[in-house]
Amino acid sequence: MVEVRPGPAFDARVELTPDTIPPAAVESDVGVGRARDWRDALDCHPERAREVLDAAVEAGFFAVERHDGRRYVRRTARYPDWIGGLRAFENKPDLDRAGDLQCQLRTDVSLALFDEVVLVTGSYVTGAHLNRLPDPVGVWRFDAEAGDVEVVRAADSLSTEVPGLALGDRRPGRVDVEPVDADEKARLRRRVAERAYGKGWRPDGLPDCGRAAAGGPAFQPDDALPYCDWKNRLVDPARECGQACAGYEPADPPPADPEAVRAARSPWEPAPAGAARRQAGLDRYATGDPD
Repeated sequence: MVEVRPGPAFDARVELTPDTIPPAAVESDVGVGRARDWRDALDCHPERAREVLDAAVEAGFFAVERHDGRRYVRRTARYPDWIGGLRAFENKPDLDRAGDLQCQLRTDVSLALFDEVVLVTGSYVTGAHLNRLPDPVGVWRFDAEAGDVEVVRAADSLSTEVPGLALGDRRPGRVDVEPVDADEKARLRRRVAERAYGKGWRPDGLPDCGRAAAGGPAFQPDDALPYCDWKNRLVDPARECGQACAGYEPADPPPADPEAVRAARSPWEPAPAGAARRQAGLDRYATGDPD
């Protein structure tokens, strides 16, 4: 999970669109004042370019115009400087079964894509656990039944504006590394932030299981959090729910409105009044010509 901290122009991003803006559209040379032929807007295969432009138009970031029978696109607004910081949360309920957790945390620290990295666990945290984790990683203990968070160790700030190292294949006595320059890290940070902003901070819906509930003992039903009565804790529907779960009982999902919860408890706006949205793809403007 990723937390995006608001930057100086966060309000402008809120007004722009509630959806993820395609990274390729943000990184394109398309500007605000002058429309460009859609075929020259992105440096990629025409089919991929059409997909990106379609998504950018749907999000309201691109607008379509026609000149001499050809389709042109321009931005509806400048892309704002809205990202104030990123904090990554690595979830590991049981620290006694670490798996690839240590490798992932070492990668997080060496790459320094996030300003802070926090390990969230339900386990009791011992000194031995802390010694096995990279020093900059923060450790939080979350009590799902009470809804309480204990900060066992605060996270150190990482150097996100300088080059980092991505850890690759690991073999006995050897780890492949790949340098990542500061510009590439900035691009990756923007992509992560855009995805997090569009995806939201609640699951899209609750599990289709008779054991599922909205909220739980420590939460209100309108929290829209997926709670499992069989596991007696909050769950990740994408990873833990479904027919593979021994406690699964097919049923309609409990009623919940994650978007309403997000809008009420965060600056996110589901229907901004800012840039005009064009709910149509490029094909909507076709006149029979292939251009």
